[in-house]
Amino acid sequence: MSGATRASSSFAAGVSTETDPLDAARDAVEQVRAQLEGRAPTVVVVFATPDLCDEAAGLAEEIQLGLGPQHMIGAMTETPLAGDRELEDEGALSLWAAHLPGVTPAPLRLLATQEDDNRIAIVDHSEIPLHEASPALLVADPFSFPVDGLLAQMNRAETPPTVVGGLASGGHGPGEHVLFSDGAVVREGAVGVALVGADMTPVVSQGCAPIGPEMVVTDADGSLIHELAGAPATEKLDAVIAGLTDRERSLAQGGLLAGVVIDENQPDYERGDFLIRGIHGADPSQGTLVIGEQVRVGQTLRFHVRDATSATEDLNEALSRARGRLGGPAAGALVFTCNGRGTRMFGAPDHDAAAVSESLSGPALAGMFCNGEIGPVGGRNFLHGFTATMAVFRS
Repeated sequence: MSGATRASSSFAAGVSTETDPLDAARDAVEQVRAQLEGRAPTVVVVFATPDLCDEAAGLAEEIQLGLGPQHMIGAMTETPLAGDRELEDEGALSLWAAHLPGVTPAPLRLLATQEDDNRIAIVDHSEIPLHEASPALLVADPFSFPVDGLLAQMNRAETPPTVVGGLASGGHGPGEHVLFSDGAVVREGAVGVALVGADMTPVVSQGCAPIGPEMVVTDADGSLIHELAGAPATEKLDAVIAGLTDRERSLAQGGLLAGVVIDENQPDYERGDFLIRGIHGADPSQGTLVIGEQVRVGQTLRFHVRDATSATEDLNEALSRARGRLGGPAAGALVFTCNGRGTRMFGAPDHDAAAVSESLSGPALAGMFCNGEIGPVGGRNFLHGFTATMAVFRS
């Protein structure tokens, strides 16, 4: 109708440290209901520590009854995020809810099966074609589902969908992780929700600092790099290391990484334009390097190092770019950060949650520590490590 305006979205987040799962659910639900002020949530996302997942079915039922969302997803995590806090070393439940007028939600449910020839096949029980599932939130069990294979499949679409999420954490083997899928509790595969029509901005901070020059891959075979800028790859790596400062050399000794540009259609490359992957091997006699990504001739590569300082700088830069893209205040945010970050990396609690909350002016925020993080780089989706990925929503 001419002159009509779209109703605004609403977001809410609640957290409870009650030790009884049902009490925790009621506590967090009450906080979310108060913030939504009677609006029905389009989607609810649940993050619960392993102790609360001992009664996962009752927890899920309490949340479903209390909030009545169109769809609910979630995962077990060793550490939930809530507001500007990362609740390390304590049991907690973090809830996030969004009322999204005009958005069409559709559940995603995927399983993996092993074929007779030992190939892993992805079985899709989703209610929407995966190439149309954009934007989407996705959580998965790290032991039973090949998320990288799913993302590669989704990336083959002419316009790949935008996917943000992470792998459950807190378990130690197959069947130990819990995923929430509407009212059901499952222990394998992947669950998610497509929020077709939602105004979601993805943010990926890979937490690395570039070192040395950018170099074009001039000879490669899959993940094996023979030449960089026309010279043996190990020779180029040695030259980069020789030119490092003392501090950079110290960081490189803790682990050198390769950054590969995904989208070459731009004049200059910034930190967020590189997909960061580990260097898995080197053969000086052949001059070759092996990295954790398929590489093609003509791609641009730059070596990187990781430390707390570069991770902080990278996160702040990523959030600054996100504020520019949003063009207005953020009302809601979901954060999926690596379980190798937190106090393990930064030496102090709440690093990522506090940075996101402050930079985006206190949106309704929840999230989890992950065994791997999902987010787009250069318009394609990847599974990352040591990364903080975010789904940010405007009101």
